[in-house]
Amino acid sequence: MPRTSPTPPRPLTAPRPRSAARGRLARAAAVSALLPLLALTACGTEEPEAVPSPDPSESATAAPSESASPSASASPSPTPEPVEPSDDLDAITVTGDFGEAPEVEVDAPWAVDQTRTKVLSEGDGTALTTESTAEVNYYGVNARTGEVFDQSFERGQTAVFPLNQVVPGFSKGLDGQKVGSRVLIAMPGEDGYDSSGGNPQAGIELGDTLIFVVDVVATQLEGPEGEEVEPREGLPTVSGPVDEPTVEVPDTEPPAELVVQPLIEGEGQEVTATDVITVDYQGVVWDGGEVVQNSFAAEPETGPLSSLIPGWQEGLVGQKVGSRVLLVVPPEKAFPDGNPTPSIAPGQTMVYVVDILFAQPGQ
Repeated sequence: MPRTSPTPPRPLTAPRPRSAARGRLARAAAVSALLPLLALTACGTEEPEAVPSPDPSESATAAPSESASPSASASPSPTPEPVEPSDDLDAITVTGDFGEAPEVEVDAPWAVDQTRTKVLSEGDGTALTTESTAEVNYYGVNARTGEVFDQSFERGQTAVFPLNQVVPGFSKGLDGQKVGSRVLIAMPGEDGYDSSGGNPQAGIELGDTLIFVVDVVATQLEGPEGEEVEPREGLPTVSGPVDEPTVEVPDTEPPAELVVQPLIEGEGQEVTATDVITVDYQGVVWDGGEVVQNSFAAEPETGPLSSLIPGWQEGLVGQKVGSRVLLVVPPEKAFPDGNPTPSIAPGQTMVYVVDILFAQPGQ
């Protein structure tokens, strides 16, 4: 990405093979407490130090009752009878609309035989895959106790994570679900935390079935999605395949002011000045039309909009996720003193084609 610092623009995330990793988002430090709860800790994956440990809910940290204290007359607690796993979700009642904290009722203790999913309300957005990065709101209930152990609605912050980096039940339950959907997921312990011995901090024991109500808020796109916009005359033209655009610069003097021309208008959320964005882009020097930056040949890049050149900060705020935007950036809002790698001479006007694939709030 074209950054404001003198450091040469470079990918902000480690490159991966495009065929395998296309559509994934670099994990951000702003991820909510869900990620540590759902992460594949049993497989030896280390969580980034910036990701906080989960804060157990009140129901998960309630002080033991007096009857639980050891005493001479205390008798051993009876061993709970095993629960017959259900092969459907009929015992679970969910009320509430998408975007609002749900109410979940289940006659605990309850268990499910395998990960099962029910679409409570279906959206019309992009369908997730097991390779997707998802932005969700969620509400988690332990089916053994009937108590909430974690949720994002109360915190007022969505969670963002790659589906291949969470517990299997969550990934299985969201595979194929569309953005805008509210989904009920029940997963047995083997698809939850059994492989890591449960999660005592959250009150989750070995074998516990977990129930999630998940609102699929957004997902990282693989390319621009929306309606084409006819650009005004005299600007650079963009042609070719959508994932290998070709930019042709006219044989005229460049404009003196920043030009922001949507070529495809997306339907996602609007980018704000404090967002972390994921984009594909190509950078071309007006004088000669040389391509000097091109993420289309590698991987989408992710970073805070506030760390990028002024032309991007001004030009992308207010644009929607899914958009393809043509930016013509005068020298003072790009690299007024030039740049060593890639080589950009001082005083050059830059032309960018930017596909906005994802946006999430920054810290």
